[in-house]
Amino acid sequence: MGTKKKDKMRESYTTLTEAISDLQQHGYTEDFNLCEAGVENKAKKTIHNAVDLNVVKHYRFEGFTNPADNMVLYVIETTSGEKGLLVDAYGAYSGNISHEMIEKLRMHE
Repeated sequence: MGTKKKDKMRESYTTLTEAISDLQQHGYTEDFNLCEAGVENKAKKTIHNAVDLNVVKHYRFEGFTNPADNMVLYVIETTSGEKGLLVDAYGAYSGNISHEMIEKLRMHE
């Protein structure tokens, strides 16, 4: 049986669940949530401003039956060394967060 390579993230995934599972094996184990100040790691009780984040990659997942199910998975590293994932609905981050955070999360093609 072959071993799974863990040195490179895949370019795409079929499902959000598959992506999260694979990326966690790559060390992106923290669960980030958007908050007014930036992103929060509830488990570690830390909050990171936009300037303290690097969005390594993002993946889009489109709802097959309902456009409201469209999601984006952000792969994030912080300047303090935390590596994790942020799941968000398309455009949902445009609410109560800073302009800097919106720019950080904007998907550049």
